[in-house]
Amino acid sequence: MEKPKAQDHRDYDTRMYADLLDSFDEELEMEIDDHRMDRLMGDMPMRPELESLTKERRFYFKELFRLQGELVKLQDWVVHNQLKVVVLFEGRDAAGKGGVIKRITQRLNPRVCRVAALPAPNDRERSQWYFQRYVSHLPAGGEIVLFDRSWYNRAGVEKVMGFCTADEYEEFFRTVPEFEKMLVRSGIVLIKYWFSITDEEQYARFQMRIHDPLKQWKLSPMDMESRRRWEDYTKAKEEMLERSHIPEAPWWIVEAVDKKKARLNCIHHLLSRIPYEEVQREAVAMPQRVHHPDYIREPIPDAMYVPSVY
Repeated sequence: MEKPKAQDHRDYDTRMYADLLDSFDEELEMEIDDHRMDRLMGDMPMRPELESLTKERRFYFKELFRLQGELVKLQDWVVHNQLKVVVLFEGRDAAGKGGVIKRITQRLNPRVCRVAALPAPNDRERSQWYFQRYVSHLPAGGEIVLFDRSWYNRAGVEKVMGFCTADEYEEFFRTVPEFEKMLVRSGIVLIKYWFSITDEEQYARFQMRIHDPLKQWKLSPMDMESRRRWEDYTKAKEEMLERSHIPEAPWWIVEAVDKKKARLNCIHHLLSRIPYEEVQREAVAMPQRVHHPDYIREPIPDAMYVPSVY
């Protein structure tokens, strides 16, 4: 495999700055709303050569807030109609699956929309029917479950790294279409996404993580090995898409080289896959505060307070 060409110093500085902005934006997304965004961003100093990033960020924020508002409506519709929704997020390491999942769940009720990110199976789970440990995470009525990697581990990492036998691999592809058809027949809305990035983009994202102490935890020995076996993972992905793309549960490819566009495109598509309407709510009225004249508030000892360091 040909090694991607090294970026020049200016390109690397631009990526570093853009990555820093993305981390900063992650905090802003939960702290500001559409009405305050323009004023806040207008006060931020910006290098002239990166002015286009400011325009892109402004559009990204506006559209993200709009889409997240629609996700709240979808959540209410799912609860109101007791729908069961399962969304699978698959892709190479550093493809941006976690970033999309985070933006989907940011403003939703965690009791309604939850994330299933299963660790490697233990000895007991390895002796079970392969799909068994995933079944326990499927939604009940009125719930949405986002799988950050799923039963397709067998078609990807387990195949490439030799964690399953050839017979187990073939049995997976014999079973998975019937398994997913069964889920759909049971009333589950099943949506499958593959996040696609280029060889060069994964290389750049790994380099960013290597040099960022706050992100080095994202790199595991398995990630490093996946980098070396890029072509093996490509072959496994192609076979997976070919053998498990069924009318009842098709694959949808998200072009994810541009992380922000990938987030918007994926959320927009997810909303289009589930017909929903806004659920009318009763007006919320603040109740009157009850006062008891004989109540005396007891003082709390100073030793119980967290020190005010900031």
